[in-house]
Amino acid sequence: MTESALEILRTRPDLAELAAFPFNFDLDRAYHVEEVHLASGASLEAIAGDDTGGTYFLCGGREVLHASSDGYASLVAGSVEEALEILIRLPWWCEDVSADMTEEELHAAVREGDEEARSEFAPDLDAQRATLLHGLGLPDRPLTELVALDEAATANTEPDHLLLNSAELCAYQLEESYRQPLRDIVLGPGRAALERARSGAPDAWEPIAEDVVLCEGVLRAAGEDRQARDLPLLRFLLERACAGGERWPEGRRMAAALVAAYGQEADVPLLGEATAGQVTDSTRAVEWARAEAAEQDEFTWIELARRQGRTENARVALIRMLDDTGPQADRLRRLSRALERLGDHAQAARAQSHLVSLQDTDEDRAAEAHILARLERLTRSAAVRGERVPLRPLE
Repeated sequence: MTESALEILRTRPDLAELAAFPFNFDLDRAYHVEEVHLASGASLEAIAGDDTGGTYFLCGGREVLHASSDGYASLVAGSVEEALEILIRLPWWCEDVSADMTEEELHAAVREGDEEARSEFAPDLDAQRATLLHGLGLPDRPLTELVALDEAATANTEPDHLLLNSAELCAYQLEESYRQPLRDIVLGPGRAALERARSGAPDAWEPIAEDVVLCEGVLRAAGEDRQARDLPLLRFLLERACAGGERWPEGRRMAAALVAAYGQEADVPLLGEATAGQVTDSTRAVEWARAEAAEQDEFTWIELARRQGRTENARVALIRMLDDTGPQADRLRRLSRALERLGDHAQAARAQSHLVSLQDTDEDRAAEAHILARLERLTRSAAVRGERVPLRPLE
């Protein structure tokens, strides 16, 4: 195609009219109920709307995101062409379509929905669909492929396409089934490396020992899926952590706790070195391991994501955590500091503003208000420079 489907619709009123009705992609409704922007700072252009108050946006000049009037937003396709093909061939009235259907089942569901649409509001549906598909030059793909494209796009909404209310900075919702927990994202490399080490792959241990961040992921993965066969690997990593000095403080503590939990007398000398003499025998090793069992919370995965370079994943998780946080001073303080560390001063200021309102004394209010003022200055400075989200380079 030498001309995009969107350009064709904008220059062909007859086709634009068909897209608007009955297929509910209306160029005259290219506005949203409130000002919004993408958390990533990528460009966002309203290109069409539907009759429920929802809006279709072009993200970064290519992907299509749909935002509903009731606060949900997700990618629907990787391009305008894909979005239109999905909307025309799997239209809104085919509500029973699902990703687990076969091609035959999908065609049957569409036929059933079409029959109802023809009888209620679109008697010329077949001709309208054919005219629009031909006029836009859209392909005739299997319906299973269209469903797969739609599902893949929605699953790819986060982290790069999180939609925010520009006034309050709150995030639009995404159906839970399409949100991958940050814990699983950041533990993915560690779990994969641990499985390679368990499979006896040649030289699988050394790359883990050489990468402090990967090593932490492997140790956390081994901690959640403990297996006796991991003890030699854990000993090896503990030895390397001890040799690494201050470069591996967190890795040394985690590796020592995992090794100590096995209660092997042979490990006592190494554990004594790793714990500055706190472990003196196998019984003490087990007791120490229980006491040292690292408590993991949401901020554990935020920090690991940051260290892995997954800045957007970490920021999306923090924004959603902030949206769900009530009058909890300690949590708001942690959120504010974590967001500032990522360089998102606007969201940090939002958390800090809530924190200021919870202070009981003039002294505490003044201290937290001073931090808020600094964050607001940084936010305004970024706005003057034209930066929507001035993310700080990773350390």
